[in-house]
Amino acid sequence: MLETPHILRTEHLDRQFKSGHEVIKVLNDINIVIPKGKLTMLKGRSGSGKTTLMNLLGALDRPTGGHVYFDGQDITRISDHKRDEIRRLRMGFVFQSVALIATMNAFENVEFALRVAGFESKKRRERSEEVLELVGLEKRMKHRTQELSGGEQQRVAIARAIAHHPTVVFADEPTAELDTSMGLQVVSLFQSLAENHGQTVVMTTHDPNMMEVADLVYSLDNGDENHD
Repeated sequence: MLETPHILRTEHLDRQFKSGHEVIKVLNDINIVIPKGKLTMLKGRSGSGKTTLMNLLGALDRPTGGHVYFDGQDITRISDHKRDEIRRLRMGFVFQSVALIATMNAFENVEFALRVAGFESKKRRERSEEVLELVGLEKRMKHRTQELSGGEQQRVAIARAIAHHPTVVFADEPTAELDTSMGLQVVSLFQSLAENHGQTVVMTTHDPNMMEVADLVYSLDNGDENHD
């Protein structure tokens, strides 16, 4: 089978929610392609459907209609167990709220995530140190969450997300709680991961300052998608 240059593809993707007797269309006929080893951004104002789309791409939700293909496999038609396995082994997630474990230091947060992912025990320390160095925190590994700045905490979250060698990393508004300077540092890190390490990154944002470094931008407006 020929290898495709993309890792994710949607086909006529719809997502609706019921609110009482009303049906709310959040996504309508979305057809996008996410290339491998690139930084792709989903932009749009609050309520545009970008987080819903990311949740569908990341197998956190199922569509009302249409399909999501991950590495050639239709993940909308497989069991919850298989979807859980794909998320655990092949996907990484970074959210607005970094959700670090406050009682652990930076190193322990990353190492714990590798343990959950079933990473080989004798390689966990080496890999944890490697990814923390990659995100520029080699001197902050032993610092706990409250001793790190907002930007440093987000970089720990990124290290945690990439530690198990995921095929794709999803980042939902990872700069929303950071000032512009720190936010640009985080986005530059994603750009470096894609450019220098071949990591596929899909990120949502509503901040126009962040989009200049993206390889590809999809704009969402009232559930419809446009290619920038």
